[in-house]
Amino acid sequence: MRALRWTAFILFGLLVAAGPVRPANPQTRQQTLEIAGKTGVHVFSVEIAENDAERAKGLMYRNELSEGKGMLFDFKREQDVSMWMQNTYIPLDMLFIRGDGRILTIAENTEPMSTWIVSSGGAVRAVLEVIGGTVRKLGIAPGDRVAHPIFKGR
Repeated sequence: MRALRWTAFILFGLLVAAGPVRPANPQTRQQTLEIAGKTGVHVFSVEIAENDAERAKGLMYRNELSEGKGMLFDFKREQDVSMWMQNTYIPLDMLFIRGDGRILTIAENTEPMSTWIVSSGGAVRAVLEVIGGTVRKLGIAPGDRVAHPIFKGR
């Protein structure tokens, strides 16, 4: 009986020392994405929005987005995609990316809080959102290649 108490005491102590279990924070699920084009290779740390709820919320309600960060919306298959800026407080550049990893179209400096529809202009697998002005600053253009595991051309 005494051994059982000591074992329980030790297990309890280990549990307390380990601290509380916290659910994963989506903002800490960062992955690396690279864009290669005429101006070189540009590396981003991106959050992945891969289900309907994550895609619907996107970058809404955020007051800032650091340079080199972004969100990659994975639609799982190529399709026409429409985005908007409702409840989004910061201007964004939206890069519409085909399944082979090539950028199809780009919407630069989208207007915060706007309900105007921003269309992909064709079938895309994903959309990358980065802070407004990034595309112009880095010289990213349609046709540039995006390297990330979701794209076939990686």
